[in-house]
Amino acid sequence: MGYSKSSLLIVVNGIRSREQAFFDRNACPAATSQQELLQSNPHMPSQTDDQLSEELKAKATELGFDIIRITPAISPPGYHPLLEWMANGYAADMEWIQRRKDAYQHPDGVLPETRSVIVVALNYHNSAPPKSDVRISRYAWGSEDYHSVLRRNLKKLATTIHQTRPQAKSRVVVDTAPLLERDFARLAGIGWFGKNTMLISRDIGSWFFIGAILTSETLSYDEPFQGDFCGSCTKCLDACPTDAFPEPHVLDANRCISYLTIERRDKPIPDDLRKGIGDWIFGCDICQEVCPWNRFAPSESLPEFRLRDELKQLDLLELLSFDEASFQLRFGGTPLERTGRDVIVRNAAIVAANVGKTETLPLLQTLTQDGSPLVSEAATWAIQQLSDI
Repeated sequence: MGYSKSSLLIVVNGIRSREQAFFDRNACPAATSQQELLQSNPHMPSQTDDQLSEELKAKATELGFDIIRITPAISPPGYHPLLEWMANGYAADMEWIQRRKDAYQHPDGVLPETRSVIVVALNYHNSAPPKSDVRISRYAWGSEDYHSVLRRNLKKLATTIHQTRPQAKSRVVVDTAPLLERDFARLAGIGWFGKNTMLISRDIGSWFFIGAILTSETLSYDEPFQGDFCGSCTKCLDACPTDAFPEPHVLDANRCISYLTIERRDKPIPDDLRKGIGDWIFGCDICQEVCPWNRFAPSESLPEFRLRDELKQLDLLELLSFDEASFQLRFGGTPLERTGRDVIVRNAAIVAANVGKTETLPLLQTLTQDGSPLVSEAATWAIQQLSDI
């Protein structure tokens, strides 16, 4: 998500996935060697640390994780670029990042006395997008929210530590804690930051979630990832319909479709960005779909991430008809639940106008009287657009 997202993911993704990929300056390099990392974290690994690390990697593979790597707990290289990103206004109104900015300085801000960060990657790519009226970001296709899936399996992985070292402290992190997961994934050797700010693996592309375990225990550490394999490619930047990348490796959340359709929940979407949203009602995958490295994405994922049958033929007429009860019945327990009914219906109204679906006009007319100002404003705008067809 390489959006752990949110994931706006992150925005925070992360959003996924995008939910964890909104801030990045690739000019700020990761530590150049394992030796440099160890100098930042003076607890040297021992033979028993090697054994526990191997046990963790074997268990992670058994649990279905695609990649597991381990890195010392240090101050992440991306911390100061994060502050610059916020100062430039690129965080939009995600004030929670600003409120917790100090905690991002070191994993100790999440778990005191953290010595090691165990980072995993879990693929969610599995099939071609469905053909329907609207599009939903791939990370949200499954029957269960990815936070729950990763957290459950990471807790199982963490028991490997406590079985060997009962005194150990640990904490599972999936998007929601003030941890720069992508930084630690790069420090652990999983991949590099693409020009679209996503973490990219040479082995599995970027369609994956990132999760982490912070622990007080010293472990054996992997080498940081070296290099940037995007080269001169700019496909992700060129494909963005809302021009959300002011420069390579920098994402302006204010213009990102994932942010606009997921995180912007109490304000209308700016008029000049609505056409660019196209047929996306939740998130956006365009900058990942065009990435050449995703030809290496696995074709199978955990069952929890496979496309649900009810998403194969999503219909705008149904979406625009949602009340709170029908919305919960359809999307309860899935990533779409987090936005709420009003945001999804608002987005559906904009998409109806963008795709020219004039048969939605009666429903849109009804929605102009909706109790949600978000919905009524979007419905009024959509009617105006469709009337011009």
